[in-house]
Amino acid sequence: MKSSSLHSYGELRLPRYTSYPTAPLFSPAVDGRAYADWLSAVSPASPISLYLHIPFCRSMCWYCGCHTTISARNDPIAHYLLSLRREIEIVAAQMGARPQAAHVHLGGGTPTIMKAADLVQLMRLLRDRFDVARDAEVTIEIDPRVLAPDMLDAFSESGINRASLGVQTFDPLVQQSINRVQSVECTAESIAGLREAGVEHINFDLIYGLPHQTVGSCVDTVAAALAMRPSRLAVFGYAHVPGFKKHQRLIDEAALPDGEARIEQAAAIADMLVAAGYVQIGLDHFALPDDELARAHAGRRLRRNFQGYTSDRCDTLIGFGASAIGRTEGGYVQNDVGIRNYSALVNAGRLATARGCRLTEEDRMRGAIIERLMCDFEADIVKICTERGFDPTMLLHGNERLSRLLDEGLAEMDAGIVRMRPGHRFLVRMAAAAFDAYLERSPRMHGKAA
Repeated sequence: MKSSSLHSYGELRLPRYTSYPTAPLFSPAVDGRAYADWLSAVSPASPISLYLHIPFCRSMCWYCGCHTTISARNDPIAHYLLSLRREIEIVAAQMGARPQAAHVHLGGGTPTIMKAADLVQLMRLLRDRFDVARDAEVTIEIDPRVLAPDMLDAFSESGINRASLGVQTFDPLVQQSINRVQSVECTAESIAGLREAGVEHINFDLIYGLPHQTVGSCVDTVAAALAMRPSRLAVFGYAHVPGFKKHQRLIDEAALPDGEARIEQAAAIADMLVAAGYVQIGLDHFALPDDELARAHAGRRLRRNFQGYTSDRCDTLIGFGASAIGRTEGGYVQNDVGIRNYSALVNAGRLATARGCRLTEEDRMRGAIIERLMCDFEADIVKICTERGFDPTMLLHGNERLSRLLDEGLAEMDAGIVRMRPGHRFLVRMAAAAFDAYLERSPRMHGKAA
């Protein structure tokens, strides 16, 4: 395959496939009434996962694709947390039984923007309304620049056992170009404090494809990160969608690396992490061999959700907070994105569902194929289809996207098993897209394929 062809593939805009159907396809046709029915139908015998969204930051990182609000004051955050607590009460009452929670994730935004006492209070309520398992993974996302010392004490009291730190890059020029200046020393101090507080499991987020970023600056960032020995690293390609995230217009597009350069950066980061003893997992995650994510990968138990690759095997994910996404057997739901609207709904005693997607049996079948491709770089199309009562020929015959991958040597198929070739695994989203029945509806809302 010529590098020019790989360059063109890298420029394609495709979903990250953290769900199927993907979030841009969610519809207001799925509302709070549908979600109430789905919550009531959740089996109390099946463990669930909980996600709490804290949509506040002190400053805007220009690359950010998350739903967040900038607040220099604490009052809006405190008022929001009252609404969040109210939503937890509403959802727990709708579910009736007190289900066991195997995973809890606090994301943002910047969850550590809240006061330490508020975190303790929030976690107490969560444990009161849900049976959080003793061995549950309880993760919180952290901006090292706003990690107060008393928050570390709150982590110990609240049972936080994994922290996910935004790093992105340690290159000063790149940091200035994305409005996120964060020194190596600041990050290292946070790591030391976390470990002293008993939080041994540390995740880092890195990004390639940022303005002014080079292979050399990526390598330097990885070297600094390795010195801190995180348990996991997620290495994401920057998704430039200024039409949907207006603050991204502050980024100098002329300074963004092209598709070929992005591929080179991703490869350099991956090579360095693997050489340092990390297991490469899926498209963009790396973990030490004894980390649970690496064990899930080795045991073919890896899953995909809105946090990326996960060892979480729960089929039900309950999302709390403005813009939070959840999943039940019935389908996906998303809360109102606007903080004011979200708060008004829950303070009135209502579920905050604004849109969602009711899953069909075909959606579940295609979603299973896409998840296995994204996690394992291969999927047994015949097995997955027949187990769900579908004829595999509906997906394999006349599939132009799949045929192109096979003809150009990017993937291979044997006995109904589609497999990415090792040298082209970074294009696995192209294989997933070959089984996406809705792809043409929202191509402009996705990031580049590499």
